This record gives sequence, structure tokens and C-alpha cells, in this order.
Amino acid sequence: MKAFFNSLFMTISMFSILPVPKVDWEKRNMKYMLCFLPLIGILTGIGLFGFHLLAGLLQISDILYAVLLTLLPLIISGGIHMDGFLDTVDALSSHALPEKKREILKDSHAGAFAVLFCAGYLLLYFGLCMECERSVTTIYIMGLCATLARVIGAFASVAFEKNTQQGLLYSFTSSMAKYSKLCLFVWFFLCITLFGCISIYLAVSMLFASLCLLYYMKQMSKIEFEGMSGDLAGYLITLSSLILLIVYIITEKVVYL
Repeated sequence: MKAFFNSLFMTISMFSILPVPKVDWEKRNMKYMLCFLPLIGILTGIGLFGFHLLAGLLQISDILYAVLLTLLPLIISGGIHMDGFLDTVDALSSHALPEKKREILKDSHAGAFAVLFCAGYLLLYFGLCMECERSVTTIYIMGLCATLARVIGAFASVAFEKNTQQGLLYSFTSSMAKYSKLCLFVWFFLCITLFGCISIYLAVSMLFASLCLLYYMKQMSKIEFEGMSGDLAGYLITLSSLILLIVYIITEKVVYL
């Protein structure tokens, strides 16, 4: 039971800015970390819901509302997944050999492509937020997207081949509980079911998008980097958050949710 709560606190501490009790950074405390990763998506949704209520009370403009809706998920996560996204797009943009790409991932400096992709990502996400209806349903969907994105990232981390036997990702996966994959399947089923509470069409769209993202990541990580890494997991979570929001908006416009 102690390892269970230690993993919970480590997950929240590692993947968000939320304050939790300090836990020793040991392998035994990492056992359930990937199982808890989707919980950060739920906490993000709760944060967005609180902001939505506050925005209604303050009657802020739609533009400022969309700006903060764009930035809050990044703030809550501490930008850790965006960091992986930017490192990955820098490496991919080099068009170098896999070994060189892995070296770029380890470089702490931000390249020109990282800056460009960051600006493009935030602008596109802001534009998508402007397209969304300002409602509790939208916040519910965004919270689910944040959760499902982390399920996708965690599953890819567990199931796909790693490109090294070092680093944080290897530490997490090598010490994880045996039933972690089953736990992530439960998370995935729960997310798709909750999307289905809005619309069966939305559930099917999200299921298809999730499978496409996983297939893309499996192929890309193998060809471009010869396996998964922590940065690639962050890239996948960040990309999934954007793609799932796009899928929601398209589905909404096509079937009039």
C-alpha cells in the first residue's frame, strides 16, 4: 500500500506542478507510475472546470478565455510533455541518422525548429479553442482528451520497443507492476466509454484516432529513433492532445453533437 501511494505522489510530482508529499526517488516507488499517469489528465480537467467557473463569474472575453484554455494544460503539467515534443520535432527536422537524432534529444538547447513548432502548436490549439463552444461539455471533452492522451503515451511507453536501457522511461517501465498494461487498457476503455456518453460517433472517432496515433508512433519511433524514449512519450502525449481536440471539433461539426 505504501508503494501505491508513493507512486501516486511521484506521478503527480513528476508530471504536474501540484504540491504533494515528497517521496524518495527509488525504483520500488515507481511501480505504479505509468498506471497513474492518466490521472494527471483528470486533474487537468478539474483545473479547466475551475477556470471555466471563474471565467463565467469574471465575464472574461472569448479571446482571453481561449488563450487561458490553451495555456492552462501546459501550466498544470509544468510543460514536461511539451519539452519532449520540442526535443522530438528538433530531432525529426534534422533528417539525420537515428543515432544523431537520439543525441539531439539529449541536447538541452532549443533549436529553431522547436521554436517554430511551439509557436505553431500554440496558435493552432488557440484557434481550436476559439472553435469550441464555451460550455461545461467542452471542458468535459477537453479533460477526457487530456486523460486519453496520457493513456496513449503511457501505453506506447510500456508496449513499444525502447531505444536505450537508460533514462527515466526505462526506469519507469523496468520497475512497473506486471498488470500495468491491463490497467492502461481499463483506462482506455473508460475514456472511450465516457466519450460515448456524449455521442457514439464521438466514441468511435476517438477510438480510431487513438489507434492511428499508436500505429504512427510505433512506426515512427522504430524508423526514426530505433525505439521509444521519454522525450518521444512526451511528444506523443502533446501531439495526441492536439489531434484528439481536432477530432472532437470535426465530429461535432459533422454530426452536430
